[in-house]
Amino acid sequence: MRIKILGCSGGVGPGLRTTSLLVDEAFLIDAGTGVGDLSLAQQRRIGHVFLTHCHLDHVCGLAFMADNLFGLIEHPIQVHATAETLATLREHIFNWKIWPDFAELPDERTPLLRWCELGIGEAFEIGPEHRLTPFRVLHTVPAVGYAIEGRRGVFAFTGDTYADDGMWNFLNQLPRLDKLIIEIAFPDEQAALGYAAKHFTPALLGSELQKLQHRPRLYLTHHKPGCEALIEKQCKAALRGWDYVHLRRGDTIAFD
Repeated sequence: MRIKILGCSGGVGPGLRTTSLLVDEAFLIDAGTGVGDLSLAQQRRIGHVFLTHCHLDHVCGLAFMADNLFGLIEHPIQVHATAETLATLREHIFNWKIWPDFAELPDERTPLLRWCELGIGEAFEIGPEHRLTPFRVLHTVPAVGYAIEGRRGVFAFTGDTYADDGMWNFLNQLPRLDKLIIEIAFPDEQAALGYAAKHFTPALLGSELQKLQHRPRLYLTHHKPGCEALIEKQCKAALRGWDYVHLRRGDTIAFD
């Protein structure tokens, strides 16, 4: 299993793309601006998109990918998300005002996009190689993370989240957890903003990780532009004893 980091920033700028992970060239977890780095050939191979929540930095690439692929694919892309996220996408983006409704194009019988409602805790299998299970996380809108089981290991991606025992309880119930992609958006000086926006800071994540019974390698994501250096400095103390890296656009996480 190989996870290509198309985007992992909390904003845009030179060399920065927002959240999107490409798993084994077959499906996406989130569809932020990082989707724009995929060729048309790569986009055509994507059969499923799993969304964590409805915020623009995690879904905008879906709109452009649908537009790119119109008339080029024979089977609809299955877009998996909670009922709340799907309702928001249909009402506010794919509504014929902001963007065409590609769940009705070219027609309702053979649409380009097919909305697929997720059940929290209900596993979804993509062939024999991948088993995805959504779990609830705490954010400013309804949001989920995903545990992805492959033949060689298990990783979890929290998406945008904040301190919440429910998330740690779910992760602790996994039989194994080899890698954890988790966010830190703000430095410790902006803890009040982190609380309001429901994003981690280094000190808060360091404290919350004491609740995790597994010892995965950590991959830190979603740093706000301009805050990266300070967050990295603070993580040296807050995450002492943990094996971790700060993700960059273009990185690959592999289970070999």
